[in-house]
Amino acid sequence: MKDRQKKAEAAVFDQTNILPKKDLLIVFGALAVSLFICFVDQNGIGVMIPTIGHELHAEATISWAGTSALIANTLFQVLYGRMSDLFGRKAVFMSALALLTISDLLCGLSQNATMLYVFRGLAGIANGGITSLAMMIVSDIITLKERGKYQGILGSCVGLGNMVGPFLAAAFIQNSTWRGLFWLVSPLAAICCVVCFFILPTPKAAPRMDFRSVSAKIDYWGILAGSAAIVLILIPVSGGGSYFPWGSPMVISMLAVGGCCMLAFLFIEYKIALLPMMPCKLSPPVCVMLLQNLFFGIVYYSQLYYLPLFFQQARQMSPLLSAALVLPITCAQMVASILSGQYISRRERYGEVIWTGFFLWTVGVGLTCIFDRRTPIGAIVVILLLQGIGVGFVFQPTLVALQAHCTKSQRAVVISNRNFLRSLGGAVGLAISAATLQNSLKRAMPAEFASLADSSYNVPNFDTLGASPAQVEEILQAYAHASRTVFIMNVPFMALCLLGCLLITDHGLQRPDEVQAASNDDLNNKNGCQDVEEKASGDAQQPVLDSRGSGEAAEAARCKP
Repeated sequence: MKDRQKKAEAAVFDQTNILPKKDLLIVFGALAVSLFICFVDQNGIGVMIPTIGHELHAEATISWAGTSALIANTLFQVLYGRMSDLFGRKAVFMSALALLTISDLLCGLSQNATMLYVFRGLAGIANGGITSLAMMIVSDIITLKERGKYQGILGSCVGLGNMVGPFLAAAFIQNSTWRGLFWLVSPLAAICCVVCFFILPTPKAAPRMDFRSVSAKIDYWGILAGSAAIVLILIPVSGGGSYFPWGSPMVISMLAVGGCCMLAFLFIEYKIALLPMMPCKLSPPVCVMLLQNLFFGIVYYSQLYYLPLFFQQARQMSPLLSAALVLPITCAQMVASILSGQYISRRERYGEVIWTGFFLWTVGVGLTCIFDRRTPIGAIVVILLLQGIGVGFVFQPTLVALQAHCTKSQRAVVISNRNFLRSLGGAVGLAISAATLQNSLKRAMPAEFASLADSSYNVPNFDTLGASPAQVEEILQAYAHASRTVFIMNVPFMALCLLGCLLITDHGLQRPDEVQAASNDDLNNKNGCQDVEEKASGDAQQPVLDSRGSGEAAEAARCKP
């Protein structure tokens, strides 16, 4: 089976299509705008959660608006690499944009919480495709040495989307309706889909699509086992301790069956799948960087969702001001991402960028543990700036490093697995954070106001609560304590990422297959030079009858160092 997998991997159509500068800027611009819209949709909802929960009478379950999108994103993320290998990058990318158009329109039309959760799940599938395919297409149309610069710009679009999304959401909440954000994203995604249809390139040597042969390569058993594992594990992790007891038969059975499905998935990928979605044979540095993506995904999404909640609940800030206080992370991420990309392209090194990024990010996350009701705004801004610089030095540089450590045929599947693990980390992080916040809030909330802890995402209205100033302070301290518990939970994951840097070696911007090809060329040239020298040496002992002998002697002289 390993030989069959190697042959199938080697037969994957190479979609590399390096574009001239003029065409590159147009295509890259469309990809950057699509990625920006994707992250506006993905991260704008964090600010709207309390408002949506109140309007749809779903304060106790509204966390599923974010969790359902991340579970769906995670579920399909791992498929995009192989699907794009089989069906082409352009077709899969446009399908994701079309799905985002439809799903966001339906999110805006949702009349109850269940409808919203389902349509946010569809949006999560679409966002996962846009994120993965944008990065894959960039890797197809730009050389590895230039890729750091452009990936850095893509990273800044991610930061810009993270920055604009919460602001747009807050503006819609205060001046219109939360549905407006979805109704804005939907037509923008449709426009991007139409533009990409006309400008995205298709490799000239692309083979004709044979549905039967293509469908035979799809990893159906892996899709089935992997999907079951993700759903059966993430649902109880998301609701355990809040929606249902950890010791309930449902939680135990779902975790047990989900674990068995995960083992079956790994076995299928290793032994059965012709083109595995998650190759089990990857180099140690690639495995370490993939694990880092899993861990910092937990932290990144947890911070983006729960920092605004802390500002609204414990600090009693408006949604707009809460969004403004997340700006230091996103603005610093934008600038650091661009600068790191320029550094990597110019110096052809990425190691020190990644190490510095993880160090700053770990320090920043650790310092959020001091946040309380009276932490000065200036201190909060500085701490979040540190985090943002770390994020910018990590997100795209780790992608460039992954591509430098894998072969060309592994490029798409490694990118999709990187995004899959980051999304999986996000889903797990939000689930763990929700459970941590809920359980901590129940313990910290004063007994006479215990009902407030039933909805950990609700911002209490103290005008109608009938609490004294001292009781109000106790309630706010309970919210601050619960949020701080979430921040503390994030620190060990960033520490593991920092330790993982010890196992990553900077090999420059050359893939392993390029290094091997270069060494083979050097060996062939060396052998050729030896043959020429021997021939020229033999001819030198004979009378020179024509110019051939002197030409070979000259060639031998050229070969000498």
